[in-house]
Amino acid sequence: MERLTPPWLGFEILTPGPLEIARESLIDYRIRLHGIPIRWRTRISVWEPNKRFVDEQVRGPYAMWRHEHRFEETVTQLGDPAVRMTDDVAYALGWGWAGRLAHRVFVRRDLEKIFAYRERVIGEVFANRLS
Repeated sequence: MERLTPPWLGFEILTPGPLEIARESLIDYRIRLHGIPIRWRTRISVWEPNKRFVDEQVRGPYAMWRHEHRFEETVTQLGDPAVRMTDDVAYALGWGWAGRLAHRVFVRRDLEKIFAYRERVIGEVFANRLS
């Protein structure tokens, strides 16, 4: 998880390792968002190895956070086997008008930057494994 998270977030897993990911696993971690330390706990609510998993916020900065990771076998244009990874995130900030303003000013932009970083790193990791 650390490798897929931008360094500017200061991501740190707090759950003692080694982590065992399974349905109902709880993972505690800390990030620094705009210099503010935030503790976050997620629960793996769905675990279907090699197909998908879902992490949901139990405690953290959002009123609601649900992140589904899906993996689908496919082939490239050249006919080589490949895996398509898709992230679906649903979230709510809460905080009324202040949450709506925060979303417009920085939350949406930050999430776009985080997922663009993840996409780039995943592409680099798998490109290096194929070469």
